[in-house]
Amino acid sequence: MGKRKVLIVDDEKDFLDFMRIRISNWGYEISEAVNGKDALSALASQNPDIVVLDYLMPDMDGIEVLKEIRKLNKEIPVVMFTAHPEMKVIQGAEKLNVSAFIPKLSAYQDVDKSLKAALDLIEQKLNK
Repeated sequence: MGKRKVLIVDDEKDFLDFMRIRISNWGYEISEAVNGKDALSALASQNPDIVVLDYLMPDMDGIEVLKEIRKLNKEIPVVMFTAHPEMKVIQGAEKLNVSAFIPKLSAYQDVDKSLKAALDLIEQKLNK
């Protein structure tokens, strides 16, 4: 089997660059989207194995994007990031079968560890 494909969706260029570099270093093939509309387009055209999705974006928030993703693919693993973790957001994401919910911290090292752990758990499930 080839590399798993990860679609990264984030409107912050610096964070998108950070995640692209880290996740590709872990052996994944990367595609990117900077907003919800582009994410849904990429999901349909590129058929990723995993989606890493920001919650707070200008055109559609992460929950709106996740709802649309679930209409297209009920099973694809989704890791959601937010800079403002609120229970309402987390509960909304859990209802839509989010695989992991990770607070976006200013210390990228913490994000790095959390994202790696989430991807490792997803890999275990996908390999069963």
